[in-house]
Amino acid sequence: MEANPPPQGHPVTRAQVRARIEEVGIVPAVRVADRERARFAAESVFSGGIPIVEITMTVPHALDVIAGLRAAFPEMAVGAGTVLDAVTAHRCLDAGALFLTSPGFVPDVVRVAVDNDTVVFPGALSPSEVISAWKAGADFVKVFPCEPMGGHHYIRALKAPFPQVPMIASGGVTQHTAEDFMAAGASALGIGADLMPPEALSKRNDAQIHELARRFLTMVKDGRAKVNHFV
Repeated sequence: MEANPPPQGHPVTRAQVRARIEEVGIVPAVRVADRERARFAAESVFSGGIPIVEITMTVPHALDVIAGLRAAFPEMAVGAGTVLDAVTAHRCLDAGALFLTSPGFVPDVVRVAVDNDTVVFPGALSPSEVISAWKAGADFVKVFPCEPMGGHHYIRALKAPFPQVPMIASGGVTQHTAEDFMAAGASALGIGADLMPPEALSKRNDAQIHELARRFLTMVKDGRAKVNHFV
């Protein structure tokens, strides 16, 4: 099976990384138990046509993984996830992370990213948190966790008063819901195990990940085509 070719060009500036995320519409979140598996997951989604990956700080030796991926794959937008404080944010940037994200709104992390002209998308759930994150300088606001709050219906509800805020839907995005999230107005999707299943990683089955990447990329495209028709 042929993988989808990833977009060309090295995303280096803040504007380029932001544009890459908007173009692709998927931010794969790697949260695994060892760095070898994290590296395999990142390489698999990249060769499957998704040139973006978030390495969470819960991955052992996450900073080494980020630095290694940045050196080996200049075309990949490698970022850091679950960044919870300013010290960690600085360390991630030193390792080469091109974006920072957190499950909640951490003002110090956003400030470090903005001060260093780096893409950042803090987590938010309530309308007040969305406003705070956006005013702090976020490039996107990651709505997390979406599914327990009503899934794509919640994204649609938030987009009504905040049409100017690009939102990344995260937490509960599956093959059954991805298209609906995009149709509801999400700019991108944060996807973890549904894109990189544990069994595929343990068996080093990159073909399975390539197929899932193809499906999710198609869902992003189809969902965007339905935005103006979403009911």
